[in-house]
Amino acid sequence: MVAPTARRAWTTPADVTDRLRRRWMRGDFLTALAQQHPFEPLGIPLGGPKPSELTRDFDAVRTWVNTWHSAGQQFSRIEHRRVGGRVVGTNNLPHQAWIDHREQLWDLLGVTGAVHRFQTLLASAREATPELAAWMTAYPMKVLDLETDWERLHQTVRWILDYQGPPLYLRQIDVPGVDTKFIECHRAILTTLLEHCLPADRIDTDAPRTSFTARFRFRGKPAYVRFRLLDNTSVAGFSELTVRVVEFIASPPDIRTVFIVENETTYLAFPPQPASMVILGGGYAVTRLAELQWLHDKRLVYWGDLDTHGFAILDRLRRLFPHTESVLMDRSTLTDHRGQWVKEPKPTQEHLQSLTGEETDLYQSLVDDDFGHGVRLEQERIRFSAVQTALASLHDSSSQPPHDAGWTPQK
Repeated sequence: MVAPTARRAWTTPADVTDRLRRRWMRGDFLTALAQQHPFEPLGIPLGGPKPSELTRDFDAVRTWVNTWHSAGQQFSRIEHRRVGGRVVGTNNLPHQAWIDHREQLWDLLGVTGAVHRFQTLLASAREATPELAAWMTAYPMKVLDLETDWERLHQTVRWILDYQGPPLYLRQIDVPGVDTKFIECHRAILTTLLEHCLPADRIDTDAPRTSFTARFRFRGKPAYVRFRLLDNTSVAGFSELTVRVVEFIASPPDIRTVFIVENETTYLAFPPQPASMVILGGGYAVTRLAELQWLHDKRLVYWGDLDTHGFAILDRLRRLFPHTESVLMDRSTLTDHRGQWVKEPKPTQEHLQSLTGEETDLYQSLVDDDFGHGVRLEQERIRFSAVQTALASLHDSSSQPPHDAGWTPQK
C-alpha cells in the first residue's frame, strides 16, 4: 500500500481550487479584469501517481482518476498524459486542468456576486473620481472588504476633493450618512485614499498620518489656557477664565508674575499673590503656552510634581522661556515630605539640558533611585504651610518692574 505522504502529493480538485483562491485573495484576477486585460486560459499542472505507484496501489490510483472525472465539469478541460510500462500497461492519467473563461473561474470560486459588486463600485468611481478608480484597480480586495461602506467612503473623498473653501472642522463634511464617528472609524483607509487622490499641496506631509485633521488641513480642536487672577482683581468681572491660546495675545493688566501649576486643586487653592496670576499647566501640553509671547516679559514660576516627569516638563517649558524659575522642586522639599512619597509609574531617563545645577542634581538622584525606586512627591501632597512660605520667599525676592499690557481677549 502506498504511504500516506505519497498520496498527498496527488493533486485533487480541491487543491486546484485552493491554489486559484489564493490568487483571487491577492487580487490578481480582479486587477486584471479592472485593467481590461483579455483573459488568458489558466492551465494548472496536476501532480499524479508515478509509474511505480500504479503497481503498488492501483485501487488508490483508480479512485484518484475517478475523482477528476467527476470534477471535470468544473473545468473547461482536463488534459491527460500516458503513464505506465510493461508491468501494468499504459494508463491515461489527469495531467493538467484548464479554465478557458473568466465566468467559469468565478463559478469555480463562487465569487460571481462579488465580481459584479466590484464592477459596479469601480464603474461609479471611474465616472465620478478617476483617481480613486486607479487605487481600486490596484487593491480590489480591500474594496470588497469595505464594500458595505465603500460608497460613503467614495463620496467622502469626492466631497473633500471638490471643497475649495477655508479650513473646516470634520463635522462640516456634508455627505449623506457620513458623520465624525464614521470618519474616525475609517480614518486609516480615508488617509490612504486621500493621499492617493489629493494634490500634494493639500496634504501636510509634516503632520503624522495618525493626525487626520492636521494632515489634510482640517481645523483641529483649539488649545485653551485656563487661568486665575490672584490679587482680587478681575477682567470683565471674572477672576477666572478659560480662553483660546491663539487669542490670548496680551497679558491681563498689572500682572508681574505668572505661576504655572499642574494639579487642579492646587490651582484652585493657590494663595492670593500681588500682581500675579496662575495658569493650569496640563503636563507636557505646557508647550502650548509658546504662543503666549508676553510671558517673556513676566516673572515666570513653574511648580510641578517632584518626580522625573515633573523635571522633564520644567525642562520643556524652560526651552520656550529660558527665564522660567521653579519653586518647591528642590531636595529639601522632597526630603521634608518623606511620608507623602508615592511611586512614579514610569519614570523617564531622558537627558534634560535646561535644568539648573541643583535641579539637575536632584533629577539625577531620582533617575538613579537614590531615594528608592520611582520616588514621587505630587504637588498636592506638599503641606500648605510650606507652599505659603515658599511663595512669601519668592515675593520678597521679586524685583521685576510691573507691566501693563492693557489686556483684552481678541480673535
